[in-house]
Formats: sequence, structure tokens, C-alpha cells
Amino acid sequence: MQHRPTSRRHLLGAGAAAVTGVALLSACGLGAADDPRPTATANIHIACATKGQLAASGSSAQQNAMTHWMREYQRACPGVQIRYAPVGSGAGVAQFLRGATVLGGTDSTLKPDEIEDSREVCKGGRAIDLPMVGGPIALGYNLSGVDNLVLDAPTLAKIFDSEITVWNAPAIQRLNPGLRLPATPINAVHRSDGSGTTQNFNAYLSGAAPDDWPYPKEKTWQAKGGNSAAGSDGVASQVAGTDGAIGYFELSFAKASKIPTVRLDTGAPEPVAVSAETASAGIAAGHVSGTGKDMTVKFDYRTKAAGAYPIVLVTYEIVCDKGTPADVLPALKSFLTYTAGAEGQKDLSRIHYAPLPQEVADQVRTIVGTLS
Repeated sequence: MQHRPTSRRHLLGAGAAAVTGVALLSACGLGAADDPRPTATANIHIACATKGQLAASGSSAQQNAMTHWMREYQRACPGVQIRYAPVGSGAGVAQFLRGATVLGGTDSTLKPDEIEDSREVCKGGRAIDLPMVGGPIALGYNLSGVDNLVLDAPTLAKIFDSEITVWNAPAIQRLNPGLRLPATPINAVHRSDGSGTTQNFNAYLSGAAPDDWPYPKEKTWQAKGGNSAAGSDGVASQVAGTDGAIGYFELSFAKASKIPTVRLDTGAPEPVAVSAETASAGIAAGHVSGTGKDMTVKFDYRTKAAGAYPIVLVTYEIVCDKGTPADVLPALKSFLTYTAGAEGQKDLSRIHYAPLPQEVADQVRTIVGTLS
């Protein structure tokens, strides 16, 4: 069955920001022979497959979400076993393209050559990207006596490109009237390793402050100066231990280390704080593009929508639109219907992830139902 979601290119309403409620998931297009059985445990309702072993790997950004999903799904559906290795986006794509897994997680969509290579493992089809979870990227800082800092995209670009070097610089003071800022030197910390977090932060600065950020939207850092650390945990640790520091990392790291986070002046009526809810609104302010069953979220980095936080990393699940082995297809469809459904999305904000906007989640579930 061929399916092309309606309104493939459309603006998503910011009001569709959060996925809430409890609903019985559909059988995701499974046939009667697959015997999907609605099963409930701890108020979780899932249309289970009866058996299957799913091998998956990829993005470490979604590791905590995947751990949560696997625990809840396997508790409800004991006949299915799922293994997820958080080896990073690049390795996850490579393993999928080798046929070592049936599910890959990546923080950036597949490249044209990767899609072409996927035809070797997706017999009669190709790999597609399905957005599944958002990860808010926080700007965490450590500045004695300051716990309510506002910055905007041009100022952030100048800070991370070593053009603004002290905290009481006029550009920062203008964004924080009435706040007494110290003359402390700024220590901007970036990732030393290639990462989807860096790529998404680069994309934000490039989109929201193009005149101040000439660098490509790559996974490696190329701006001038600053200090570096490996992994989001390394950046967060350096920020937490250094007065005057600022860095970017997933919101969960800021919460775990109790690091204050920047509110963004986006042009909205009020500066926007980072949270799972505002990140969902940021996803909703963008639009979905793609061909056939492929889905790519395009962000509006200049959105002025109230309560929409624009620095969000979206993790995609890579699957074959056709050609998944028959012995694991029912389990794959059942699991992904759960993760994209109300049951799988509703607890994400509690663990500092951003749920998909309802309209996007609906499209993902529709496509999952057509996998073969």
C-alpha cells in the first residue's frame, strides 16, 4: 500500500504543541494472523505483537526516551524483545545500512547517498525518516549573582564566536535592563566531538542570526575561541564548575546538575524559557516536508510565536518502507505505533523530552501502519 500523507508541506499550529491523554493504540495495520492483542499494565494500553526480536541502535540523545519506551512496551508485551545500543547517530545509520538492525536512531535525516544505499537492505523499498521525539537544547550558564538571564540569537552568536567576551557587555545589558551584570570574562564552552547537538545549535544560530553566524550547519564546531569538552555531560560539567561559563546541552543535563538556563528573546511577547512544553511548541511552529513516506521537520528558527522555544533536536527513527523481515515486522510496527502514540508520548516531558505535536504524531502512526 502506497501512502502519501496529506498536507506534506504545511505549517503546524503552535497550539498543537503537546501530546496528552490516554488512548488505546491501533493495531497499526497488522493482519489478523499477527494477532495483535491490546494489553494493559500500569494503565498502559498497547496493541502488542505476540513475538519478535528488534535490534536497534543509534542516537544517544534519545537513549533515556528509548529506555523508557522499551521498559513500558516489554512490560506490556513480554513476547517481544527489543535491544537498543546508543552508539551515536552516525554508527546507528551505518549499522542499519549493513542490515545489522531493523531500526536506527539519528539526530539528522538521511542523506541522498544513504537513502540509495538503503535499497540493498530494504528489498523493494528504501529507508525513511520518521520523527519520534524532541530534545530541547538548553543554554546553561554559571554567573555569580545572576539566575534570570535573557539572551537573543545575535548576542549568542557573538558570544560563541568570541566577539562578546565579558558579561557586562552593552549588548547583554540591553537585554537585561535592571539586572546588575558583573565584568566577569565569558567562558563559552562547545563540544569537542562531532554531535547532533552541535549541528542543531549551529542550525539555530545560522537560521536566527545569519549575519552573525557564517559557519556551516555541521556536527563539528568551527567558530573561533572558547573552550571544549567531550559530550553533553562534559560541557555541562565544565559550565557547572566555572564562574562565567556558558554552554549548550540537552535540558536533562541542566536539570540533573541544577544549572540555570538562558531565556531566549525571540521577539515573542515574553522571553521563552526552555522546557519540554516550549520545545514542543517550537516543533509545532515549523513544518513537515519529505517525499513519499519520508518525514523531515523543518524548523522556523525566527518564530515569534508565544512560548515557542526554537533550539530543539529531533531524533528520527530509520526504518524500511518496504522490505523489513516478516518475522520482525509486526513487532516493529506495534512498537513504533506505541512510541508515536499518546501512551508513548505523554510521559516524555517528565523525563525532559519534547513530545511530538499531535498532527505530526498522527502522520507518523499512519505511515507506520503502511510499512511492509
